[in-house]
Amino acid sequence: MKGFSGRKLTIMVVPDDGRESRTIHVPYKWLRIWAVVGSLLALALTVMAGSWWYLAARASRVTDLELQLQAVDADKARIQVLARDLEAIEAQYGNIRDLFGTGSSGSSGDVWLPPASGARRGRGTETLPAAGASVPTVWPLTQRGFITQALLEGAEGDHPGLDIAVPSDSYIRAAGGGTVVDVGEDEVYGRFVVIDHGAGYTTLYAHASLQLVARGQRVREREVIALSGSTGRSTAPHLHFEILLEGEAVDPLSMVQEPT
Repeated sequence: MKGFSGRKLTIMVVPDDGRESRTIHVPYKWLRIWAVVGSLLALALTVMAGSWWYLAARASRVTDLELQLQAVDADKARIQVLARDLEAIEAQYGNIRDLFGTGSSGSSGDVWLPPASGARRGRGTETLPAAGASVPTVWPLTQRGFITQALLEGAEGDHPGLDIAVPSDSYIRAAGGGTVVDVGEDEVYGRFVVIDHGAGYTTLYAHASLQLVARGQRVREREVIALSGSTGRSTAPHLHFEILLEGEAVDPLSMVQEPT
């Protein structure tokens, strides 16, 4: 009697076309070897597939983290730019206050600066005029400038004020004491400030590069409220200045005197 190792699996192949049949004998030990090899291959493929899915998930996670890091870096860069801009503005404002911290003489040409945020940069104590309302009669700049466009008589709405050419970042001052009723920016006037002086009078200061006052703030006559610029619908640095009485435009040159 043959042992198990000598047993064979017999496979008979009988063709349909009548050709001679064939008999294939496969030893059982080879079948066992093939079965083991097939199991190992299946296990290896399963491990490989699992590893691929794991690596793919990790790669996707790494990609998400890289995108988040890029967004954080971009935010950090923007914050650094804003911090530098803020430092430059604070330095510029500090220089303005240093210029007028103690040298004011109290004459009609004095300029009054609103308090800076944070620590005071000037030396000593300023003597400020009363903060009450007053009719706008003061030239709205600390320098003469050059009038490039006057109020257009009989052309209501065409040009209701003065355009005064002046270098960028020149000091714009309140033409009279009052309360700031609007601070904003639009396509036409750019950055602007509106002051209510009481008795029906309001003034508008437009195309500023920087506003130094806030809505609801009380300002004194000649107090610096903004820096001139060319924001909004403007082709060059200048101040657009309006005086309104009960909402109707008044020729500013009938109330304020242009410096000589």
